[in-house]
Amino acid sequence: MIDARETVLKARRHETVIPAYNVPFLPMMKPIIQAVVDEDSIAMLQVARLEWEKFGSQSPEAVAEEYRKYADPKHTLLHLDHVPVIDEDHIEVDYLTILQRGADAGYQSIMIDASRLDLTGNIDATRKAVEIARKAGIPCEAELGAVMGHESGPAPAYEELFTTKKGFTDLDEAARFVSESGCDWLSVAVGSVHGAVSEGLKFQKKPRARLDIEHIRNLYDVTGIPLVLHGGSGIDPDYIRLGIKAGIAKINVGTEIRQAYLRALDKEPEDIPAAQEAVYNSVCEISRELLGISGTSSMLTNQSG
Repeated sequence: MIDARETVLKARRHETVIPAYNVPFLPMMKPIIQAVVDEDSIAMLQVARLEWEKFGSQSPEAVAEEYRKYADPKHTLLHLDHVPVIDEDHIEVDYLTILQRGADAGYQSIMIDASRLDLTGNIDATRKAVEIARKAGIPCEAELGAVMGHESGPAPAYEELFTTKKGFTDLDEAARFVSESGCDWLSVAVGSVHGAVSEGLKFQKKPRARLDIEHIRNLYDVTGIPLVLHGGSGIDPDYIRLGIKAGIAKINVGTEIRQAYLRALDKEPEDIPAAQEAVYNSVCEISRELLGISGTSSMLTNQSG
């Protein structure tokens, strides 16, 4: 069985990346894993709280159970994504209970998102999440900065966001945050955006995002830990490759494969196999064309690497 902490560290050392595919609907699990295995890569399967609240993944336990049916211990990991302290609807969440449920269900890494709190509050909440992770022997991801897209209502124009650097992770805050919270990986805001999740916008095309590569490089320099890019769908591939070289070791992919699944069902509502095939093809294309990670599993599992 591969280890989440060591695998992400190896990805950083080799300047490659571990994709983390979101599973908002349980039938997506099987084709994602099959694609990862067939492409001879390593990837995480993950679920965020909003995906069992607003989509069809049911619960973290249901996702873990579905994962175990198809998991390949040489190629796949299970990650609990985006457990917020304050959610996208600005409601307080019993985040520690959810994180503990994830650890108890066998997730191999967990993520707390306390980015809607001030810096001190984010550090304090993250430190509590790290304690849960340490007791379970797994790494903890945290977030600093604001990756837009999940909030209700219209988002600011993308060019405005990028030009003003609104919500971008601050360098000085990042250094303090990592030092005081003890997190293993840091999700940073450097130009990407989440896909819209409100009912009327689920098929909305994401803006063609780009990344501030110099900012990524500086964030990696001041934190010294693997960085995570959320909102990985819809980014110019050249920026993805440069971002990986600069410090990104894990990238979340959700919108692209979710929309592939839903568009197939929109055409044939009862044809789950066709929707699964669409997901499989999407993951294969992402592995080959966007991330260039096909055939990298042996490099990341090599004991001397």
